[in-house]
Amino acid sequence: MRNRTRFLIPFMVVGLAAAACSSGDTTPSTQGSAPAASAAAPADSKSFPRNETLYSSGTMWGPPANWNPLREWDSATGTKGLLYETLFLYDATTDKFQPWLAESGEWTGDKEYTLKLRSGITWSDGKPLTADDVKFTFELGKIETVPYHNIWTFLDSADVVDPQTVKFTFKEARYQQWANHVYQRAIVPKHIWESVKPEEVVDFANENPVGTGPYNYHSHDQDRQSWVKRDDWWGIKALGKDVKPKYIVDIVNSSNEVAMGLLLQKGLDLSNNFLPGVANLVRGNFGVSTYYADAPFMLSANTAWLVLNTKKKPMDDPAFRKAMAFSVDTKRIVENVYGNLVKPADPTGLLPQWDKYVDKSVTGSMGFSYDPAKSKQLLADAGYKDTDGDGFVNNKDGSKIDLKIIVPTGWTDWMESIRVIATSAKDVGISLTPEFPDYNALVEQRSTGKFDMLINNERQLSNTPERYYDYVFNMPVQKLQNTVNFGRYENEKAWDLVGRLDATKTDDVEGMKAITSQLQKIQLEDMPVIPLWYNGLWSQVSNSVWKNWPSDAAGTPKTPPTMWRNWLELGGVLTLTELQPAGA
Repeated sequence: MRNRTRFLIPFMVVGLAAAACSSGDTTPSTQGSAPAASAAAPADSKSFPRNETLYSSGTMWGPPANWNPLREWDSATGTKGLLYETLFLYDATTDKFQPWLAESGEWTGDKEYTLKLRSGITWSDGKPLTADDVKFTFELGKIETVPYHNIWTFLDSADVVDPQTVKFTFKEARYQQWANHVYQRAIVPKHIWESVKPEEVVDFANENPVGTGPYNYHSHDQDRQSWVKRDDWWGIKALGKDVKPKYIVDIVNSSNEVAMGLLLQKGLDLSNNFLPGVANLVRGNFGVSTYYADAPFMLSANTAWLVLNTKKKPMDDPAFRKAMAFSVDTKRIVENVYGNLVKPADPTGLLPQWDKYVDKSVTGSMGFSYDPAKSKQLLADAGYKDTDGDGFVNNKDGSKIDLKIIVPTGWTDWMESIRVIATSAKDVGISLTPEFPDYNALVEQRSTGKFDMLINNERQLSNTPERYYDYVFNMPVQKLQNTVNFGRYENEKAWDLVGRLDATKTDDVEGMKAITSQLQKIQLEDMPVIPLWYNGLWSQVSNSVWKNWPSDAAGTPKTPPTMWRNWLELGGVLTLTELQPAGA
């Protein structure tokens, strides 16, 4: 799951929502179709009493098929976070780690990290969590198909010191990446998983999951996944916290009409769908609220970039890429396509939570914004001229420039966005045509480098900007670029700086700033990607059954209001401990 989340839901506003619309706040119908869920309202009140159940939606796009926490992209909602847990949580708003399964973890040498587990934690089958489980989980990464296999390029060994202690020894200390791993790796029980064949471990459906988390598997159907609270969860005693809903039912992503209807009819408590026009619900008297009471309504979750294929002309020319940056009317996208549900990105693209790492002197002198005249001047100065009188600039050798920009068909907010980008490009004399291949075809073009331009937002908010720069500058470029650096940009100096950042201790903020400043200079000089806007952490909540949702208002929790995969360990699970029954 890419926590964008996939925008396939149509904007078909039901009666109550339509009644709230005003001409000044409506959002264009930019959403495509998705399979409609069969649920229109909870029909399982006998199994799940309404006042004890939290209904959510916005993560799953198909029937739940596996409960394997290694499959962070398509496991059933809550597999990691509700059922399986991580060693730490990370709070992006305060830039602090909270011990979770771990009682503590510290670097006890330049290349040695010692982790101590909390005592008294048991798996849901009653067996104790021990250091053997932690060692086993990390050693699963030695299997090439496991997503965190690359950790063993710098980790040398994981050794059990005693039942509650693991010592990790490194070939080289990559402090930034390791800090990312300690809150992202879901710990699995060795006594269950050691019987799974190595070649099957990633495809293991894990239909009878055993975890340490606050919820156990209850049941599932084609259109939902259900969890039931563990009354013996370790956190009740160790943390003094307890999740409030007895049941959580996550509904497979429905059409926007169904999701909006469920929300308004009190059949959905938490919608993590993208719902254009939600401003009208928040401002109307519908019992619906968002994190912010006004624009942008949502927390920022990831950066949307314009990615240019730097191996093709004229995108191989930094001057052309900079001209493209000045040509994009991001304000129009934010206002007209999204109705101000997103924020324009900083020229560096670093998320607001990473603002302390933005060198304002660099962005002040080297940054970009929408400026058609500047774009035209950059093109002219670099030798791009209209030599055949068709209104569009040609390559320096006189050949035509006829470029394509692609996003998946059905992702209609992005489809509308690239129409804006193409129009802005044509206004400065660049021939750019939007095209909408199906998702699988786009992935093939993206991986093989058979594209001109595309929109991407693969990297989410995390504990470190190192993860961001690893995406932008990752080397070496492979024949297939499947996860990072889709633009195939190569800069040895930048990649060396990313390595130096990775080797900087996480508490050395000034040292990190010095390196990120240099990376920002390279980025804004060469423009390997063009940051455009911050996608929101889509979240709309109903206060009819549950209250005390996170918001920016005084006295409310400041945790992420989401069930998106990979966000429960960013504090989303704490949201469940802060909820209160609306009738209380």
